[in-house]
Amino acid sequence: MDFKEMGQQIKKKRLEKNWRQEDLAEQTDLTATYISLIERGKKCPTLETFIIIANALDASADELLASALNNGYALRVSTYLEQLKKLSEEKQKTVCDIVEVLLRNE
Repeated sequence: MDFKEMGQQIKKKRLEKNWRQEDLAEQTDLTATYISLIERGKKCPTLETFIIIANALDASADELLASALNNGYALRVSTYLEQLKKLSEEKQKTVCDIVEVLLRNE
């Protein structure tokens, strides 16, 4: 399993909260160095530590592990649909046209 993707998702959620690594470390009683290693995919947290990090970030496990889960793509598609709804009608059409071209080539 590639832990880099999980680390990137943790970093993304941390940045959404405008937190530094030190802020997340403080919230989780971990060190900023350890947070850095997790975010870079160099270390994999234990399940207990993963849960502590997820709770601190107000993130669900499937958000942080989407790339590793069999149904991770379903979660990503769901996220994309929410983002698509926020686009202008013209941009929505462009995205749909691109998707249709990609699907035709399958």
